[in-house]
Amino acid sequence: MWTPATREQHSRSDLRYSTDLTDAEWAVLEPLLPSANPLGRPRLWSLRDIVNGIFFVLRGGVPWRLLPKDLPPKSTVYGYFSAWRDDGLFAGINHHLVMLDRERAGRDASPTAAVLDSQSVRPRKAAAREATTRARR
Repeated sequence: MWTPATREQHSRSDLRYSTDLTDAEWAVLEPLLPSANPLGRPRLWSLRDIVNGIFFVLRGGVPWRLLPKDLPPKSTVYGYFSAWRDDGLFAGINHHLVMLDRERAGRDASPTAAVLDSQSVRPRKAAAREATTRARR
């Protein structure tokens, strides 16, 4: 339930866009991002602006070409997004955040058991066809 204290704690009214990272969110996310290559060209845009651009597109559901002018260029933001996606960075960040949340809730970081429901696990198409054919005979 939202209370005045939680509304103030989770307010995003002081941000440029509601998809931008707060300082607390950035403090968690920044160490998980790759550092700059010391041999490469210096970055023109901060990683925080690039991540804000990625969140703007993904959360808003807008095309890359509609990024606002005060965010990095679409080619820069998409370049980082595709490189990080292909490197598995987002999956690693998600795994790390899930472990942090489990520890915050007082549980083990890694789950010790899983429950699979037969309704949510679909058989292969070939197996389903064979079962149907056997039933008709």
